[in-house]
Amino acid sequence: MLNRTLSVAATVVTLLAGAAPAAMAAGTGSGPADFRTAVQAQGAERVTAAVVDLDGTGREPSVYGDDTPYDTASIVKVDILAAMLLHARDHQRTLTARESAAAEVMIRNSDNDAASALWHAIGQAPGLESANKRLGLTSTVGGPGGLWGLTRTTASDQIRLLRAIYGTGATALDTASRSRISTLMTETAADQSWGVSAAADSGWALKNGWLMRTTTNLWDINSVGRVTAGGHHYLVAVLSDGNASMPDGVNLVERAARTAVSATAAH
Repeated sequence: MLNRTLSVAATVVTLLAGAAPAAMAAGTGSGPADFRTAVQAQGAERVTAAVVDLDGTGREPSVYGDDTPYDTASIVKVDILAAMLLHARDHQRTLTARESAAAEVMIRNSDNDAASALWHAIGQAPGLESANKRLGLTSTVGGPGGLWGLTRTTASDQIRLLRAIYGTGATALDTASRSRISTLMTETAADQSWGVSAAADSGWALKNGWLMRTTTNLWDINSVGRVTAGGHHYLVAVLSDGNASMPDGVNLVERAARTAVSATAAH
């Protein structure tokens, strides 16, 4: 249910976003209505973006839209891996060969069986939430039982997670763990190279999530990662739901990523 074998590369129409309008100036974020207009959100679609310029002076993310919880879908796999690495270090060991193999396919190929195995290994939602306290997350609630994809999070909390991986400050993750996660996020399968990468003009690393909710037949589409644009390095999280289709959601997330990074760069 969480990941479907669907290549969006051929179906996604790339909509080039121009300079962000004045209402999108970074700093304290923009109102939900302003951001919806800027990224052409329609109907039931909701979208929120958060951005940090790693080469800038600000510590807090610029948030665009309403920073309320969304389903994670498969972006939670980054969080699961971070929790697994913390769990292993707490027990003074490295990942086993089986755990390492699961981690690799979970991030590179968004493999659900691998995610389920590691979700159980960390202790499901309680284990994730315990790890997240150490990583600085404040607004992420693990999914019920084995439903890791129904973990709820905010765009600003995803920036906190990305900071723990890519930031230069103190973090619960050691250097080897940070390197392991960041490297895997540069190695995602070719059919999953959409999302926040649309805001990059050179390098990027990401993890995407996509989920059709059976109660509504509408799609959750999310993307988080690190992009390089205009010589600066940005952490970007874009969360959305209420999308009529997966391609529609991918288009919305890419428009949001470009608009938010452009607005942050202009600040």
